[in-house]
Amino acid sequence: MEKPARTTKPPKRSKGNLSAANLVKEVEDLGGELSTVLEPKSVIDSLTARLVERYGAAAAGIWMAKEDSPALQLVSRIGKFELPEDPGKAGAADTLLNRAITHRLPQTLNNPRGEDDVLARWAKLHRIKFLGAYPLLDDSRVQGVLVVAYTKTPAKPLLALFRLHARLASMALRDAELLHSTRRTLNKLSFLVEASKALTSTLDLAELLGRILDVAKTQTEAERGTLFLVDESSNEIWSLIAHGLEKQEIRLPLGKGIAGHVAQTGEIVLIPDAYADPRFNPEVDKRTGYRTRTILCLPIRNKAGKIIAALQLLNKLTGSFTSDDADFLLTLSGHMALALENAQLHQALLDKERMEKELALARGIQRSLLPDRAPLVEGFDIALLNEPCYAVGGDYYDFLNLGPQTLLTVIADVEGKGVSSALVMSNLQATLRALVLHLHSLDEIAESLNRMILNDTRSQKYLSIFIGLVDVRRKGLHYINCGHVPPVIVRPNHDPIPLTEGGMVIGLFENARYQRGQTKFQRGDVLVLCTDGITESMDTLHEEYGTERLVQCVQSVAEQTAAEIVAAVNADVTRFSRHGTHVDDKVMIAIKVV
Repeated sequence: MEKPARTTKPPKRSKGNLSAANLVKEVEDLGGELSTVLEPKSVIDSLTARLVERYGAAAAGIWMAKEDSPALQLVSRIGKFELPEDPGKAGAADTLLNRAITHRLPQTLNNPRGEDDVLARWAKLHRIKFLGAYPLLDDSRVQGVLVVAYTKTPAKPLLALFRLHARLASMALRDAELLHSTRRTLNKLSFLVEASKALTSTLDLAELLGRILDVAKTQTEAERGTLFLVDESSNEIWSLIAHGLEKQEIRLPLGKGIAGHVAQTGEIVLIPDAYADPRFNPEVDKRTGYRTRTILCLPIRNKAGKIIAALQLLNKLTGSFTSDDADFLLTLSGHMALALENAQLHQALLDKERMEKELALARGIQRSLLPDRAPLVEGFDIALLNEPCYAVGGDYYDFLNLGPQTLLTVIADVEGKGVSSALVMSNLQATLRALVLHLHSLDEIAESLNRMILNDTRSQKYLSIFIGLVDVRRKGLHYINCGHVPPVIVRPNHDPIPLTEGGMVIGLFENARYQRGQTKFQRGDVLVLCTDGITESMDTLHEEYGTERLVQCVQSVAEQTAAEIVAAVNADVTRFSRHGTHVDDKVMIAIKVV
């Protein structure tokens, strides 16, 4: 209800003596006045104003019953003396208002002398001689209580008129509320029709998710919203768009958090105080600085009753979310589900067409470029891992025998993913193999490679690369690191040795210079080369796996074979990044000196 109206209009003189004819005329006039008022609040204000201005009451007010609460709320007051807003403790048997509600009959307080009643004390303070409370009834339910105060006791005809006022006002209030409810229902139906049109007017998934959130936020007056889609293949829920977090994708295990719980169980969750609910996870608030107060989360089911999404809304602008909010969104959820499934089918078709075109080109390229197994080299145990995040990747590795006692090992990472990166990788492979046939200095190879890649890509693509020349007989290594993740030699009972000598990435600046590094192997050493898909894998808190964890993992299994070392690292990275959001190609080479 709105705050009660206030006025300073002086009351008119009371009509103390009313004839029967005048009484009938007053009743007819009251009925005509109330019949023209169409809003509940207007009925209430019209009634209190009439009692003061027409019949000279010192004050008049109406308290209405709150929904699902015994408390009363003052919604209208007018007159010379301002009625108290708080009528006293709800349910107290000895108060004027409670007697009117309990007995459903008019109650009066003549010449109050200090009864334990807020209104009684107010009346005594202002020398009120008459205080009447008239229940506003809708069948057996008490809608509210009308209170009239006079400094002199009114005549009996006027008291009878007050009863008629309360009765006619009750009927007018009921009709106005019915009309208001009907209008509200019609508005909801109209909104439902328009929302349905909006949801079926696009097949673009990202645009559709945004429209669903706009509709839900508008109807419920929510500050923010997130629509989580159920991914059955990974047993997760994920969001493509979140108001206030538009550029972040959120992935959660099915069943985790409030949205995960709703997506798994189908339960509707209404939370009036987020931080008082043990199911609420405040971590997102801590990272973003946002403060979640109230939450409404409900499932979206398709025609078969299967949960395909969970809609979560935060912070209703006025109060808390209600069951009416949830019921309306459930009514609309069928349209949401149909639109989502159509958009997802359309998106799947587009993705399939795109992937088929890219894969047809890229699969053939990478099959011919990348060795499918590590070479056999006397004195060394070599193993490799290659896991592209798509069907093709931008990572490159190679093994080139330059002589019976020399092995050139290469690992590189082309910026980006997909077909374009695969094509640059193809160019890199061809260029590098041509260069090593004519150049025997690693720094010359790196500088020539930089100029040729720069010329071919015009700085639109760049790459990091590590080129290592293994001297098999002398157990030595000459290398150049061109901006790549530094390979590490893990040596038993010694600190790890990072291989950082070299220069900047390939393909950005024409006159880049590179410096060669060298080292000697010892028996039991494990040389680990990888791309950033290993070291930059992230957990759910966006913490990277990192070189330190990589080295610790290798140290823990250094006594095992190279293949077992690679498998152990891959398993450790997978466990660490299971619910993370960073996805990249993974390449790793382990060279163990035996």
